[in-house]
Amino acid sequence: MSTETQSPKKLSLVVFSGSFEKVHYALVMASAALASGRDVTLFFTMEASRALLAPSGWRHLRTEAEGATATSIDLSYATRGIGTFEELLGACASLNAKFMVCEMGLRALGLENQATRDELSIETGGVVTFLNDAQQNGEMLFV
Repeated sequence: MSTETQSPKKLSLVVFSGSFEKVHYALVMASAALASGRDVTLFFTMEASRALLAPSGWRHLRTEAEGATATSIDLSYATRGIGTFEELLGACASLNAKFMVCEMGLRALGLENQATRDELSIETGGVVTFLNDAQQNGEMLFV
């Protein structure tokens, strides 16, 4: 009998933080999981929901670095050879990540009538929808 454990087949990420750096890193984790053959669902809620607003709402996310903007941090990442927000988002989309945005989170912020990004297939739903999407043999992370 093998004692080898099998890695989870799905990663479900709750992207809650409105911090650019944390949302960026959620995309790093998602793209790495997708590239290694796992299914991924990204569930954006509360302030993180802004990242999916058209045309590039992520530029309005707050940052943890004093005096920096999301755009300036993204540019500094690019000069260091780190994937930019748009590159990571595009990689997740092309590797078939599932994007969900929380309807309660949108309503809480008064964003329910704001347009989301056209190039992404984004499902609007609630926590129950997200939990039903998560697999029993998967991992769930809260960012």
